[in-house]
Amino acid sequence: MSSEQDYWFPAKRYGWGWGLPSRWQGWVVLVTYLVVIWLDTRFFRPHEEPVTFALLVALSSLALVAVCWLKGEPPRWRWGKD
Repeated sequence: MSSEQDYWFPAKRYGWGWGLPSRWQGWVVLVTYLVVIWLDTRFFRPHEEPVTFALLVALSSLALVAVCWLKGEPPRWRWGKD
């Protein structure tokens, strides 16, 4: 099992999910995701190719969630007490 320091994405303090990256690897993943989304808007304009644009954003987002799931703190609902 990974220690807390090995997580690329820490859990959010309130709610479910992950916060900003805590390791450089997580920052690389997040910046890569943002660059891919930006490239998507340059090559597949949302108003000209909405289906292709939406599909690529959805696939990129699923990839980001998969990395967060694998390299982040286990997700669960948090109320800020832990």
